[in-house]
Amino acid sequence: MIQELTKTQFTVLADNLDNPKGLCFSPDGNLYVTEAGIGGNGISIPAASGQGNLHYGTTGAVTKIEIGSQNSKPQRVITGLPSVAFADGTGAAGPHSIKFDSNGLAYVLLGYAANPEFRHVLGNTELGKIVKVDFNTNSWSSIADIADYELLNNPDGNDIVSNPLAFIIDEEETLQNLLIADAGGNDILSVSTEGSDLKAKAVLPQQVLTNPIFPGSGALNFDKGHTPPPGAYSDARPSQIKIAPVPTSIVKGLDKAYYISTFTGFPFPEGEAKIYRIDADGQITVFADGFTQLIDLAFDAEGNLYALQHMNQSGWKGKIEGSLIKIAPDGTRTTLLSGEGLEAPAGLVIGSDNAFYLINRGGRPGVGQVIRIEIKH
Repeated sequence: MIQELTKTQFTVLADNLDNPKGLCFSPDGNLYVTEAGIGGNGISIPAASGQGNLHYGTTGAVTKIEIGSQNSKPQRVITGLPSVAFADGTGAAGPHSIKFDSNGLAYVLLGYAANPEFRHVLGNTELGKIVKVDFNTNSWSSIADIADYELLNNPDGNDIVSNPLAFIIDEEETLQNLLIADAGGNDILSVSTEGSDLKAKAVLPQQVLTNPIFPGSGALNFDKGHTPPPGAYSDARPSQIKIAPVPTSIVKGLDKAYYISTFTGFPFPEGEAKIYRIDADGQITVFADGFTQLIDLAFDAEGNLYALQHMNQSGWKGKIEGSLIKIAPDGTRTTLLSGEGLEAPAGLVIGSDNAFYLINRGGRPGVGQVIRIEIKH
């Protein structure tokens, strides 16, 4: 059953962000957003998408938004984090996600979006790692190397690519564990907050796509990450292909299971993104399907799950409208917002005021936003 709501209130809390990716409230109630940056003028490495080279720089950042303060402005509280991006600033990988533990310590997950074998040419970089950050000294220390785990183990057995995108801190375990979604490796990794016992917790399955729809030569180049690689315009197009799941977020439900959203790989078929559930025994099942390019998930206190679609259509169509969808415990789906200013959203968190805080215009340099949305029934 699908319902729709029509009335919303929309407030911009931060603007002009560089490729914002992740949101999180701190224990004191302020909102933090990771900016993946715009790369830089440093050494370049080939992108996993085949669309060219990613250029290295230190333009990644973490920005703080004081909630409830009328006069304060968003402030970058960590700067100089590593970043890679195409020359135009799109396709960026850098600070992707931030979380706070119960002691108020902050952890930041850094993406990579390439083959880890090439990372050494960038020098001693934290790309592809999870780090602990210190806002007082603008410094960070490495906890675990996610990209190196992909290089050495390649759990899904396919192309060696790592792009850690999202994580949670699970403090109900005997040890505080970080659960990490590697969008490039197509797996979920687990590691303690001290960096020990890094391992693959789950590998998400590829799916077979029959009669896939490929873009024509006129596909819009909104983002090189969404347009096809050079060989995609061949005359002989397959009637059946395997596509990667591309996990984009992980949350823990009231049932103690983990829920993972998927973006899907090229050609980003509409209606094929899924939400997987991983139970305590590690069994993977499809919890919900029929979505397009899912980018984030969030639970509320009543057990409702909210799914954020980065785009409602295949990315190469250039239509950047996204959607926020509610999934009730009984399975009822309600589209809370579709379009109406929601453009390529990239992150979602629910505040203590029950409002939705989202990254809008994510994955774009200089125009990213953090917005607050109230849904009126």
